[in-house]
Amino acid sequence: MFIVSLIRKKPLPKKMLIATLSGVVITSLVYFYETYFFTFNDIDRTYMQEGPGPVMSPSEKYSAHAYYEPYGGAAGGVNVWVEVTNKKEDHVQIVYYADAKDQFSLEWRDDETLFILNDDPQFPNSNRSIELKVEKEIYHEFGRACKSLLMKDEYERCYHN
Repeated sequence: MFIVSLIRKKPLPKKMLIATLSGVVITSLVYFYETYFFTFNDIDRTYMQEGPGPVMSPSEKYSAHAYYEPYGGAAGGVNVWVEVTNKKEDHVQIVYYADAKDQFSLEWRDDETLFILNDDPQFPNSNRSIELKVEKEIYHEFGRACKSLLMKDEYERCYHN
């Protein structure tokens, strides 16, 4: 509408201008909120399925447990997240979130390093496997946790695909 108004050299109707600017502002605010105020609270736990775990760390200070979140119905897929529980402090933290692949497992490398295997050998670009220092690092496949202002104090390093 704005371009048509410029070409015809007629003034843009005020109602149209207000509606357009309101739409742009609302869309920008929603994008800003979704990007910078992300938390893992939005995970749909309605159809949650248990995955591998709990897997105890060598000193049994931590346990890691994976959960699956189906999405999209029959044509959809499955997301996976890993929660690590600090047994001594009774603190649960999500350290990993990604699209689930055919091969998925959890293995402690040492008392604070968790290796997460999430791969599909048939698709070379599907590897989402990573080693995480559970007190300092997290992984979010799309990087939303990395940009979040609310989560920045929960980790020192954030990885994404």
